[in-house]
Amino acid sequence: MTNDTPNKPYGRVMALDLGEKRIGVALSDPTRTIASAHSVLTRKSRLEDVARYTHLIAENGVTLLVVGLPITLGGREGERAAWVRDYAADLAERLPVPIAFWDESLSTVEAQAALRAQGRRGKKLRERVDAVAAAVILQSYLDAQRGVTPNDE
Repeated sequence: MTNDTPNKPYGRVMALDLGEKRIGVALSDPTRTIASAHSVLTRKSRLEDVARYTHLIAENGVTLLVVGLPITLGGREGERAAWVRDYAADLAERLPVPIAFWDESLSTVEAQAALRAQGRRGKKLRERVDAVAAAVILQSYLDAQRGVTPNDE
């Protein structure tokens, strides 16, 4: 999937994995090379969510926001993707950085596998899975921007 908005080639990138109850947050390093899980936010109102994103953006020098877009394995956007696009359109009017969408397919599955490999189970897995999923989305985005494919690593 391509970047929907132009981005600045500098500064950290923040990614969101939007869920019904929780929002996973990940941040890149300033060189936009490595993504790291940051936090999991409990969803509140859009206004409260925007306030928290604005704080994170300012605190971390974020210059681009990547939002995970749920694409079906058949390559289509469904109702959930429409909701994400609507949510992101609202964010675009309120946040001081451009927004790009990136396919989040299987990011939660990859995150769960990574956490299980670290020995996390049950509550410890659930507490971090959304942030790790956001990091999976962000790393995929960063790699694509640098022209790195999974076989190159």
